[in-house]
Amino acid sequence: MKRLLTLLLLLGCTLGAYGADTLPQLDIDAVDHPVVMLPDNHAMAVRILHQWNANAAVMPAAPAGKAGLPVPTLRDLFGADGKDGGPAKTAPSVQGWNLGLDGYGLVDAAEADHLVFPLYHHKDPGALILVVPGTVHEQRLQAFVDSTVLAAGGEVPRLRPHSTERLSFVKAVKTIAQSSGLAQLSWGNYAMLAVGILLLYLGIAKGFEPLLLVPIAIGCVFVNSAGAGMVEPADADSAGGILWFFSEFGIATGIFPLLIFLGVGALTDFGPLLANPWSALLGGAAQFGIFGSFFMAVLFGFDMADAGAIAIIGGADGPTSIYVASKLAPEKLGAIAVAAYSYMALVPIIQPPVMKALTTDAERQIMMTQRKPVSKTAKIIFPMAVFLMCSFLLPSSVPLIGMLMFGNLLRECGVADRLAKAAQNELINLVTIGLGLSVGTKLSADKFLNLETLGILVLGCVAFVIGTATGVLFGKAMCKITGGKVNPLIGAAGVSAVPMAARVVQNVGASYNKRNFLLMHAMGPNVAGVIGSAVAAGILLALLGK
Repeated sequence: MKRLLTLLLLLGCTLGAYGADTLPQLDIDAVDHPVVMLPDNHAMAVRILHQWNANAAVMPAAPAGKAGLPVPTLRDLFGADGKDGGPAKTAPSVQGWNLGLDGYGLVDAAEADHLVFPLYHHKDPGALILVVPGTVHEQRLQAFVDSTVLAAGGEVPRLRPHSTERLSFVKAVKTIAQSSGLAQLSWGNYAMLAVGILLLYLGIAKGFEPLLLVPIAIGCVFVNSAGAGMVEPADADSAGGILWFFSEFGIATGIFPLLIFLGVGALTDFGPLLANPWSALLGGAAQFGIFGSFFMAVLFGFDMADAGAIAIIGGADGPTSIYVASKLAPEKLGAIAVAAYSYMALVPIIQPPVMKALTTDAERQIMMTQRKPVSKTAKIIFPMAVFLMCSFLLPSSVPLIGMLMFGNLLRECGVADRLAKAAQNELINLVTIGLGLSVGTKLSADKFLNLETLGILVLGCVAFVIGTATGVLFGKAMCKITGGKVNPLIGAAGVSAVPMAARVVQNVGASYNKRNFLLMHAMGPNVAGVIGSAVAAGILLALLGK
């Protein structure tokens, strides 16, 4: 406060003597401190500053001089000795105030050159400019100045909009151009924006799993758009973007995958599997893709934990892939999540060529007999039996299997319909939105466009193809064993992309025999694949978990 009073009093006493004609001109655009405008009337300016002092306003000392700006120092104002020469010990006395240099915190006169008066003249509209530190509440001081000027019948000084010192058209256009999104994006951002638009096209125009592709595509667009701020991490200066919270809360912790498994369990009818228990073998056969790609990843130089996280992509189960990656290789979670969900969504593109290459026309036209009915008691006992078996034999699989079977028990018990419907609709829909957007945000150009990510995508695709192929080949073996009663195509549904893989089997089979209805037969291996991928995940976690 003492420094404020000293500064303002000294300004007031010198305004009259140190006229506007001798003050340097100010380019306000070159000043990064707040400014206060005083009327270009020295007597009124002095009166305002004195009255401000009388009100005991608090303001820190004047800021240091800004390089490149001509500013008057104490020595410039009062001379070397306060008059005409000699060492300066004190400044002139004003209204009984002895403004010694010690009032500014200076040890001796030699430091006077380092204390500057931030006072300038501005010709348009004609005003004195006081530059103040950033710590000063300049709005209070400016409001006090304005009210005092208006009370005295004066005109409040303001910069005119057309002032060239305040704003130029060229500078405005340049500033807008530099702050635009076009200037902030890199070629990688544009490439990933194109990927996002492609995914959006596949989801909307082609109908490739729109519930997955649409939110993933939008997340990709968000993260590669300039200035969106939706994926900024929380820090001391920011609360964090909403999509960052989705990713940290839902994916990094593994909560979203487990809630998805709860919803999937509530949506899944294990009747086809119980009606044809042998179909569980097809679901198990499809998991060869996981372990085959695991050894391939190790050969490519990935360590064991990373290889396990990458290999689980072969199960075509997005929630399981995210859960395993968050435990084994959290730094690679983004690429693994994107690969898993991309291949889940692209099941209608990837699987048919493999299925057709490994089967004959005659095999694809095989019609399967109607499955036998399953009792309600069996459907209630099944989820509890599976859960207990996994908890006894493979505890690491319990989180995934437990949530899956809990959701299915809600569906089958018949006394928790409200909970079952909530898990089937509101819960899984909300989590799918958050999960899809979070996965999409992993498609940022700086993290996604690199050779390691490309390797993960290739290995994931190989794992998925191997899983599809082994399921179909095992289906061919069962077709031979049963004398042609099993359509080998249903083996492709052994991957756990529910119900996408089963629908693909139905579509391929119907394209060769319009009367062939394979959907419910394919659902047996499909739901067995969900259990199989969760069990495979438990094995990898048990063997490779840190």
